[in-house]
Amino acid sequence: MVEWVVCVAAVVVSFEDRPADVVQAAKDRRVVETLLRLKGVKLNTKPQWKAAVRRHLHRIVGQPKYFDLIERFALREETPQLLDLAVAFPARSSAVSALRLLLKFERQAEIRRALKDHPGKAAGLIAALGLAGGRSALEILQPLVVDREQSLAVRSAAARAVGRNLQGQQSLLTLVREQKLPRDLHFTVADVLFGSPIAAVRSEVARYLKMPAAAKGKALPPVAQLAKRRGNAARGERVFNMQGTCAKCHKVRDAGKEVGPDLSEIGSKLSTEALYVSILDPSAGISHNYESYIVVTVEGTVLTGVKVSDSATQITIKTAEAVERPFSKLDLEDVIKQPTSLMPEDLQKNLSLDELVDLVEYLETLKKPPTGIKSAKP
Repeated sequence: MVEWVVCVAAVVVSFEDRPADVVQAAKDRRVVETLLRLKGVKLNTKPQWKAAVRRHLHRIVGQPKYFDLIERFALREETPQLLDLAVAFPARSSAVSALRLLLKFERQAEIRRALKDHPGKAAGLIAALGLAGGRSALEILQPLVVDREQSLAVRSAAARAVGRNLQGQQSLLTLVREQKLPRDLHFTVADVLFGSPIAAVRSEVARYLKMPAAAKGKALPPVAQLAKRRGNAARGERVFNMQGTCAKCHKVRDAGKEVGPDLSEIGSKLSTEALYVSILDPSAGISHNYESYIVVTVEGTVLTGVKVSDSATQITIKTAEAVERPFSKLDLEDVIKQPTSLMPEDLQKNLSLDELVDLVEYLETLKKPPTGIKSAKP
């Protein structure tokens, strides 16, 4: 008995010697575990329990159990944290989980505000909303498809997200049938509807829209089907430098011209599907700082390119030939931001289906090297 008492005393002493935050974390975890075993728990009647649960939540932010606990105890107070999580990491599974809970808690107004306040993250948030699914998500997404005040990237993302829902596919089909679909969304909506599991949808959209054609006029399959194909990366590199003309505007490490984004690590940044879309519909996802501008001088010179720099007195434009041309703002009549990419459309018409697949296979190999390892030149 004496030995048992001494043992317990030693455990208590060692427990009390631990840092206060570790002790509190252990207590909170035990409270949560106990509450999970009980039925009908209402945390609003027990402030101390609620405080323990919320402290525990903030130690496991983003983990699956974080979302499970918020849903189990209907913790609507976590709305700001859920929104922050979705905005910070829109491409992660955690964003989908966060948005699903926000929709369940009827926080559509907050989601709309986040889309407006974070335009650079809007397309990613919209994609996550489509994965969260449900009618509440459609109510947010459907108006964005035809909202001309939104960028093409946002409208295209909204169309794809709407197309993840069978009811949403019908709404897209109605826009097509009634000729209310903006022309710059034809590729996106065709790709979505030709990939529908419903034969009637595929049959009807074929009356109005077509998928882009590869060389010799052969129509391409939907992107989801293209992404399942495997190509040859070595042949794809040759396509990149020759038939595809990609190297005329893009660099891969030290090779090529830097008009558009550097593609040295593109395989780590975009999914296979996104790589196909960036080729087949380049204006749907223009990278930040690579928007196209038209510069008109007072003498009537017109130049199109990406903006390299912009100061109070001067603007510099880089053309598709990788030529940088500075202009004094006193000499300019107008500077017009374009909704379309500087990257030419229909590049796939120069390629066969196999060559397109090989090209994407090569782009997928362009990964960010592991930390501490220098990337090898191609």
